[in-house]
Amino acid sequence: MSEMRDLVPRDEQALLSCAEMAKADAFAIASGVPGRVLMEAAGAAVAAAAMERHARRPVVVLCGPGNNGGDGFVAARHLQKAGWPVRLVLFGAVGNLKGDAAWAAGTWTGPVERWSSSMLDDAPLVIDAIFGAGLSRPVEGEIGAAIASVNARKLPVVAVDVPSGLHGDSGEILGSALVAETTVSFFRAKPGHYAVEGLRRCGSLLIADIGIPARALTEIAPQAWLNAPTLWAHLLRRADIADHKYARGHLTILAGAHATGAARLAALAGRRVGAGLVTIAAYRSTLPAFQAAEPGNLIVEADDGAMFTHLLGDERRNAILIGPGSGTGDRTRESVLSALHARRSVVLDADAITVFAADPGLLFRSVRGPTLLTPHEGEFRRLFPDLGGRAGKLERVRQAAARSGATILLKGPDTVIAGPDGRAVINVHASPALATAGSGDVLAGLIGGLLAQGLTPFAAASAAAWLHGECARQFGGPGLIAEDLPALLPRALQSVSTFN
Repeated sequence: MSEMRDLVPRDEQALLSCAEMAKADAFAIASGVPGRVLMEAAGAAVAAAAMERHARRPVVVLCGPGNNGGDGFVAARHLQKAGWPVRLVLFGAVGNLKGDAAWAAGTWTGPVERWSSSMLDDAPLVIDAIFGAGLSRPVEGEIGAAIASVNARKLPVVAVDVPSGLHGDSGEILGSALVAETTVSFFRAKPGHYAVEGLRRCGSLLIADIGIPARALTEIAPQAWLNAPTLWAHLLRRADIADHKYARGHLTILAGAHATGAARLAALAGRRVGAGLVTIAAYRSTLPAFQAAEPGNLIVEADDGAMFTHLLGDERRNAILIGPGSGTGDRTRESVLSALHARRSVVLDADAITVFAADPGLLFRSVRGPTLLTPHEGEFRRLFPDLGGRAGKLERVRQAAARSGATILLKGPDTVIAGPDGRAVINVHASPALATAGSGDVLAGLIGGLLAQGLTPFAAASAAAWLHGECARQFGGPGLIAEDLPALLPRALQSVSTFN
């Protein structure tokens, strides 16, 4: 287990920031693809998406003063040519358009109108080409009123790149933002598409090929990806005739005096995901409760930090999980510091995070080996109270990982996993049904079980987050509780086998 196995980035899963997308455009132009060709392809893709998803109906194309507006002019032309009744609104003056956007406006032969809410009276399809992903100021004034009118009427919207008002990097709403039924973006998706507000407002996300060479990604060297099994499926163990339980690793979990079910859920998840052995280190008073439960769990006594430290003398205990129900006293703090000092693979969840709220620096200074923190938003704020403001979730987690020296998994419908080296994964393969007590304990156990098998914290967190969501999806309906999740893991793991 000395060599840890990491995920392999995949170009098709890359997420590009606004700045990186600008580099991709520049690379294409430098490679001989004119900007007008890119704009023509983008506008045509938007028109094609509208026509594929909607029956012929009146269309209002809302164009802004930049290149996003240029895409809108092209889309309007293609829709008009196909026989759709099109009205085009420009927020600004045609004479103020520049570059490729001015060229695109010159190819439009219909009238350019001023905005009026009466344009929406016949319930048109709306093409949103007002602002792109790099918007830097709040939406207000006439455009804000137009967005409010479209949203209030719940009209179908096809957005160009992002729904106007949504920032492509952070997923922040700048003043107000349209709610789209379909969003057509280009070359690769952006982090903001998969932030919470992006998930709420983008609708179906289509990524169109507009002629940017794939080798642009080599120049950009992206550091963020959308989570999927293609990144890590090859790391999951397969049947080996020479396998034995110690070859699959030994996960040790610190349990507490209360909420003993948390450690049991984590242990069961760790075993289900493939750890060869799982030990629960418990108070003497709780030993009977654990011994009477799942017979496959090993149970040992650890009444204080010193006893837990003694357990770590067995180097076969290669993965440690502390936090689920462990309590927020000295025993937990001392056990965390011992585990970090031992340089094993360590997962710190829940109580193991909260116990350092008064002195986060002590925790960060103690990180020496492969370490993963799995906070929810409240726990994250306890350790990183200054990482808030307008920074998007991806940026906040990256900063936290760099500061702490640990990989960070910040939970949510848009779970973000970031390593100290700046790499990041966004996981949206989840379900609202996971918002149930004990679900996080199962996730922590999954991660611990994968660490025991030799995955890096970054790879283990990515795989566990996806598998956690897949279990909920396999359940398929209401009524899911945390106890259901471990039993669903075999089916979830089987679904991953198709990606190899």
